[in-house]
Amino acid sequence: MKVTKNSVVFLRYKLSNEQGDVLEDALAQAPVAVLQGHGNIIAGLDRALLDHQAGDVFEVAVPPEQGYGLRQDNQIQRVSKKYFSQPRRLVPGAQVSLQTDQGARLVTVVKVGAKVVDVDTNHPLAGQTLHFHVEIDEVREASPTELAHRHAHADGHDHH
Repeated sequence: MKVTKNSVVFLRYKLSNEQGDVLEDALAQAPVAVLQGHGNIIAGLDRALLDHQAGDVFEVAVPPEQGYGLRQDNQIQRVSKKYFSQPRRLVPGAQVSLQTDQGARLVTVVKVGAKVVDVDTNHPLAGQTLHFHVEIDEVREASPTELAHRHAHADGHDHH
């Protein structure tokens, strides 16, 4: 079966940046289950899966616009230290989770003051072309429940 919108794709991957540095290697792990066409993964990788099938191995370069977006210089925000779970451990360059009105968000610490912290809210991979090595293990039709939930159920069961 070929990958089409609404199919479930079981894949393994290795992610590298333009310099060839490996950012994540999930090739030796259990496959990730993705409901194709529902925004479960970045758009560029989602589109690259189309028309592939089980057993396919391929490379794809995903530009920032189809990945985590372009870096935006106006994404530096000043936040009170009280919003961090471990404010004494904050150092410039650290990536930490920050609770926002939209839920938890990964931010990068830019500067630490006595009472406030400047954070960059751009995604850490924003502005980067991402290089994926992809191996597709399985493709199957999505169940009605998976379509209703808008994500794959890796174990085949309709629970959370």
